[in-house]
Amino acid sequence: MVGMQTIVFIGSNKSGTSREALITSTEMGYFTVLLTDRKKFIQQRDEFPEVQRMMFVENLFEKGKVFSIVHDLEQEGKQICAIISFIDPFVSYAGRLSQAWGFGRGNLSIEALSVMEDKNRFRSHLKGLPVSPQFSVIPFDEPIDKLIKEFEGSFPLILKSPVSNGSKDVLLVHTFNELSEGLQVLKKGFPKIDILMEEYLVGPQYLIEVMVVNGEISIIAVIEQEILNGNRFIITGYMFPALLNMEENETLELAVISIIRELELINGTCHLEMRYVNSQWKLIEINPRMSGGAMNRIIQEGTGINLVKETIKLFIGIEPILEKSFMKYVYAKYLIVEAKGKLMKVTGKNRALKHEGIKEVFVKPKKGAVLREPRCNGGSVCLCYCCC
Repeated sequence: MVGMQTIVFIGSNKSGTSREALITSTEMGYFTVLLTDRKKFIQQRDEFPEVQRMMFVENLFEKGKVFSIVHDLEQEGKQICAIISFIDPFVSYAGRLSQAWGFGRGNLSIEALSVMEDKNRFRSHLKGLPVSPQFSVIPFDEPIDKLIKEFEGSFPLILKSPVSNGSKDVLLVHTFNELSEGLQVLKKGFPKIDILMEEYLVGPQYLIEVMVVNGEISIIAVIEQEILNGNRFIITGYMFPALLNMEENETLELAVISIIRELELINGTCHLEMRYVNSQWKLIEINPRMSGGAMNRIIQEGTGINLVKETIKLFIGIEPILEKSFMKYVYAKYLIVEAKGKLMKVTGKNRALKHEGIKEVFVKPKKGAVLREPRCNGGSVCLCYCCC
C-alpha cells in the first residue's frame, strides 16, 4: 500500500511566495509538512490551515534532527516526494537533502543553486562575463587604510553582505567616512565574513524570473522595478511586462542565457535583478528561487502561469507547464511608512477593491504593530496593490 504523498518544506514566511507554496502543495493533494525555526509560527498554528503538520526545529541546518523527523513521517506511512524550500538560505540545502535521501526526481542543479546563495561566490564565478560589474571582495580583517588607497576616486560604491537577501545589508556609500562606517556595520552583523564591494550602476532595474528544465532556459517574466530614492534599495513597485524595445529584449535574453550557462544550471529556478547601463546589461543580483512577495500573483495575473505550482512540479520530477495562456499588464505597488509609529488602523481597503482593475489589496502588518521606515524589501510594508 502506497502511503500518503508528502512534501516537507524547510522554512516559510508568513506571506508571499513561500506561503503560497504551502497552500499550493495542499491544493495539489500533498500532505504538507512545515519545519520552522520561528516559535511564533507554532503559537499561531491556527493561522496555517493549509499545513497538515508543523514542527519547530531550532536549527534547520541540523541534518540529524531533520532526518529524524523525516524518518518518523515515513514510519507513519507517509511517502516523501521531496524536501523543498522557497526561502534563503535553505534552497540548495533542502535540495541536497532531498537528493541525498532519495526523495524527488527533479535532479536539481545543487551546486549552481549553492553558488547563487553566496554573493561573493557568484561574483567570482561570473567575473569573466560582460554582465559583471567591477567588484572586490574585502577580507573581514582588511585594514581601512589599505582600502582608502585602493578605492580613491571610485565613489559612490555599494557594500553588501554576501549572505543577506531582500536588499538587507546593502549600503550605498559616497565617502571614505561612509565606507568606514558601512564596513563596521556589516562586520558587526556578519563577523569574520568577507564583504562584497561593487561599483554603483545607474540605470533602470528589472527583475527576470527564470526556470531551467533539462537545460532548456525559459524566461518566464521580465518586470521593471520602482526603487525608493535613498541609500537603501527598497522596491516599491513592479510593472509587468517591462516595456523594452526589440534590441533590449534580445540583448537581455542573451545576457541571461550566458549567466545560466556559466553557472551550469540544468534544472532549477532563479530570479535575476539587472540594470540597463549605457546600452549594456549588468547583473545586480541572482537568487536560486523565484522572487517573494506578490511575484507569483503578478505572474499569474499577467500570464496565467502559477509559477509556484510549476516550481513544485519541477522539484518533485513532474514536467512543468510554462506556456502563457495570455498576456496582460499588471502593476503592483507597495505602500511604506516614512516614520516610526504604531499602526492604529488601515482604512480604504474595500473602497480600493471597488475600482476597476484592482485584483487584491493586501495589508501585511496587524493592528498595533510598530512600523518604521523599511531597511530592506519586505520590511514595514503596509499595503500591496495588485492591479491589471
